[in-house]
Amino acid sequence: MSRTGKLSLVLVLLAALAAACGDDTASDQGGNGLEKSTINVAMLALVVNAPYYIAVQEKLFEAEGLTVRTQPVQQSTQAYPALKTGDVDVVFANNASMLLGHDKGDLRINLVAEGSRLTPKFMGVLVMPDSPITDMKGLEGRSLSVHVLNNIQAITFDAIAAAGGVDPAKLRYRQVVFPQMAATMQKGDLDAIHTQEPFLTDTIRKLGARMVADGGAVPATDLPLDGYFSLDTWTRQNPRTAAAFQRAIQKASLIAADRARVEAILPTYARGIDPAVAKAMTMPAFGTSASAERMQQLIDLMVEQKRLTNKIDAGTIVFQPS
Repeated sequence: MSRTGKLSLVLVLLAALAAACGDDTASDQGGNGLEKSTINVAMLALVVNAPYYIAVQEKLFEAEGLTVRTQPVQQSTQAYPALKTGDVDVVFANNASMLLGHDKGDLRINLVAEGSRLTPKFMGVLVMPDSPITDMKGLEGRSLSVHVLNNIQAITFDAIAAAGGVDPAKLRYRQVVFPQMAATMQKGDLDAIHTQEPFLTDTIRKLGARMVADGGAVPATDLPLDGYFSLDTWTRQNPRTAAAFQRAIQKASLIAADRARVEAILPTYARGIDPAVAKAMTMPAFGTSASAERMQQLIDLMVEQKRLTNKIDAGTIVFQPS
């Protein structure tokens, strides 16, 4: 081979090597310049999760260059260890739980995308048809279920109770998960249940239960309930990925404003929901923007109720794309 031929061959090989290295870098960064193109998301199977599953169905994540791997969990707290180790990138969780963890220093978090907000009668306190309890005042000294103690249900209902002249200190909360509340009350082991949709409508239809207090009433109306959280280190390291995820969820939340779309998606991930219940139940409001102001309202309420020791600045938690 001539000297010129050898030089040409070397140049070709160098060009191929450079292209291969470029491909590796692009792969590490992910599609569309994202830091990560595949992320693991820990998800529940509740009504409030509808936008996520709509985003999957409508390929909104794919449109942003993202592949999401859904990891189902029964309670968001089950995913916290995986979030800390990086095995899960994003977890759908109750805002109060994440704020409590952040306040204690257990989790330094960012809200990547808002989940849902409280609407009137999305949550409610139910009693059996023959219960002597007829109003919120009658709940004082009675056993009342919540899904998780010292959490969003107790926070919002304590505020509602206080506004209605009821002493929150006299409410006897007991932890019972949503699917077991109705049966526990029917057996007589609970005086009342504080539940949410679709369990609320289902319990009314099956047991003839009566609502004695609206769990979405003022001053709790429109408070943010939940969202999609990551560690703050993750959003700092993956800002474009976080922004892409946020855009997909917000687009899906706009679609979820049409309740027919929510009714249609529910049976695909939330098993056992009666179509009649899906049509009758009250929907939450789905978040279409990342609002530090709304999160600050919840933080201030938790500080007022002495559930948080530090007045967290919501602006340091709510992720805003640059």
